Amino acid sequence: MQKAIALHKARLGMVSAQAPLISNLDAWLNVALIRQYHENLPRDRARREVLASLDRFGMGAIADRRISSLEDQERFCIMLLRAAMVKRAVLVIDRPFQIMPDLQDARYVGRSLKWIDDLYEECHIFDYVWMKDHYGALHGEEH
Repeated sequence: MQKAIALHKARLGMVSAQAPLISNLDAWLNVALIRQYHENLPRDRARREVLASLDRFGMGAIADRRISSLEDQERFCIMLLRAAMVKRAVLVIDRPFQIMPDLQDARYVGRSLKWIDDLYEECHIFDYVWMKDHYGALHGEEH
C-alpha cells in the first residue's frame, strides 16, 4: 500500500477507517471540502455537486446528517465520494470490511465503485490475505 500511496500522492483519494470523516460537519461538507480547498469551489455549487453524487447512491437524504448518525454503508459512501473528489483520483480503499463489518462480501463495494466510475481513474483495494474469499463478487463470482 505504501508504494501505491507514494506513486500517486497528489491524486490519492483514501477510503480508510484510519482517515476518518470530520465528525462535527454534515455529510455533504465532508465531501465538498476537498473541491472547495483544491479548486476554491463556491459552497453552493459544491453542495449541488455533492447532492448529485449522493443521488447516485440513492442517499440524497443523508446530506445534512452528522457523521455519527450515519449507518456503516452510508459512512462508506461519504468516504468514497470524498476520496473521488480529487482530480483524476486514484482511490485507495483500505480494508472496507473494517468500515462495513456487516457485509458478507464485496458486492456493495463493487456496486458503489460502478456508480461513480466516471469520478476516478484507478482504484486499489487493500485487505488482509485471509479476507480474499470476500472479494470473489468483485470478479463476477457469486457467493
